[in-house]
Amino acid sequence: MSKELIVTILVAYFAVLLLISYLTSRNADSNTFFTGDKQSPWYLVAFGMIGASLSGVTFISVPGKVASDGFQYFQVVMGYTLGYLVIAKLLMPLYYRLNVTSIYQYLEQRLGTVSYKVGAGFFVFSRTLGSAIRLYLATLVLQIFLFNDWNVPYWATAILTILLIWIYTFKGGIKTIVYTDTFQTFFLVSSVLICSIFIAGELGISWFDLYNRVSSQPTTSGFSMTRIFQLEDPLAKNYFFKHFFGGMFLTIAMTGLDQDLMQKNLTCKNINDAQKNMYSFTGVLVVTNFLFLLVGGALYVFAAEKGIALPEKSDHVFPTLALSHFGKLAGIFFLLGITASSYASADSALAALTTGFCIDFLNFEKRDEASRQRLKFLVHIGFSVLFLLIILGTKWYVDSNPKTDIISLILTVAGYTYGPLIGLFSFGLFTKRMPINWMVPVVTISVPFLCYYLDKNAPTWFNGYQFGFEMLIINGALTFLFLYLFSKPQILQNEN
Repeated sequence: MSKELIVTILVAYFAVLLLISYLTSRNADSNTFFTGDKQSPWYLVAFGMIGASLSGVTFISVPGKVASDGFQYFQVVMGYTLGYLVIAKLLMPLYYRLNVTSIYQYLEQRLGTVSYKVGAGFFVFSRTLGSAIRLYLATLVLQIFLFNDWNVPYWATAILTILLIWIYTFKGGIKTIVYTDTFQTFFLVSSVLICSIFIAGELGISWFDLYNRVSSQPTTSGFSMTRIFQLEDPLAKNYFFKHFFGGMFLTIAMTGLDQDLMQKNLTCKNINDAQKNMYSFTGVLVVTNFLFLLVGGALYVFAAEKGIALPEKSDHVFPTLALSHFGKLAGIFFLLGITASSYASADSALAALTTGFCIDFLNFEKRDEASRQRLKFLVHIGFSVLFLLIILGTKWYVDSNPKTDIISLILTVAGYTYGPLIGLFSFGLFTKRMPINWMVPVVTISVPFLCYYLDKNAPTWFNGYQFGFEMLIINGALTFLFLYLFSKPQILQNEN
C-alpha cells in the first residue's frame, strides 16, 4: 500500500471519530463524562467492549505467537468465560446496589479510607502502565510502515497518537467512548475476517477449510498449530490448569476490578441491561479470540506457501504480511483494525483513569461544576503526558531487549499489580473483619515483591516449576492472608 493511501485512510478514520465525539459531547457536563448519564444501550456497550478488551496486543501478538505456541492461548480464553460469569453474578450487582461512580468506593464503604485509596492507587498504576504499553504497538506499526520513510522521529509519532486520543475524548468522556468503541470494534472484527478470507483465497481453499489447513502446519516445537490443550507437563508455564484459572482471575481482576471496563457497564440503565451486556460480550469475545488464533496460523501457512521471509520478531509478522503482501482491501482493513484495536483500548483507559483520579483522589463530587470541568481538563492532560512517557520508555526497553514478548509482558505486569486488588476485594467480600489501616499499604506493596522473588527462584526451589498466569492468584491469596493476619473482627452496620 502506498504511503499516501495510508495517510488518506487514517485521516478519514479520525475524522469520523471526531464527528462522533462532536455529536455525543454536545451539552456534556462532568456527569456525562463519568457516567454517560446512565443511558447507554447495553448492546452498544457489549459490542464496544470487545475493542477495549482486546487492544493492539491481541491483534498483533496473539497471531504472532501461534508459530511457537499453537492455539494454547485459547486455554486462557476458556478461563475468561468463568471469570465473566463471576463478574456478572457477584461484582456487578454489588456496584449497582451501592450506586458507585468509581468501583473503589466499595472499598471505602467496606474497609475504610486507607483501603479505598490503596485500591484506587493500584488501579491507576496498573491501568496506566498496561494501557500505555498496549498503545506502544499501534505507534510502532505507524512508525515502521509509514513515518520511517518520511524520517519522522518516533517521539513525534507517539505525540501525534496521544494527541488524537485526547482530542476526541476530553469533553464527552465515557459517553463518547461507548459510541467510538462500537465504531472501532466493527473494524477490528471485520479486519480479522477479511484477512482470513483473503488468505484462504490465496491458498485456493474455502474459508471453512482454513482450520484444517492450519492444523496440518507444525509449530516450531513440532506439534500441530491448532493444538489447544497442554496437559502433559504440570511444571510448564502453559499447562492447562495454569492457563485456565489464570485466565479466570485475570478477567476478574482486569475487568471486574478495573474502573475502565466496569465504567462502561455502569453506564447501562440498570443491572439487568448490564448483565445482558456482559453475557453477550463474553460470547463475542471468545469467537473473536479464536479468529485471531486462526489468522495467526494462516499467516504462517501463507508465508510458507509463498516463500516469504518473515521478520524475526513475531509481533511484526502480521503487519508485515498485511501491509506488504496482502491485497489492497485486506491491507486497508488490517490498518483500520490495528488502529481501532489500539485506540479503543487506550481511549477508554484514558477516560477511566481521569474518572478514577478525580473521584478517588480529588473529592470531585464535592466540587461545583466549574471546578470539576477545570480539574477534569488538567487530569486528562496529565494522564495523556504520562501515557506518552511510558510509551517512550517501552520503546527504549524493547529496543534494549529485542526478544521481548509484549503480550506476556502485559499479562505478567498485571499478575503483579492486580493481585493486591483481588486480595482487597476478596477480603471485603468474604470476611467480616477490618484490616489494621497502616498495614494495608505495607501488605499490598510488599506482596508483589515477594511474588517476584518467588517467581525467579521457583525453578530452583520446586524442581523446575515455572509460574505462569497463576501468579496473579498467588499474589491475591497472599494479600488476602496477610490482611487477615493483620485485622480484627468487626460486625459492620452496612454489611454487603
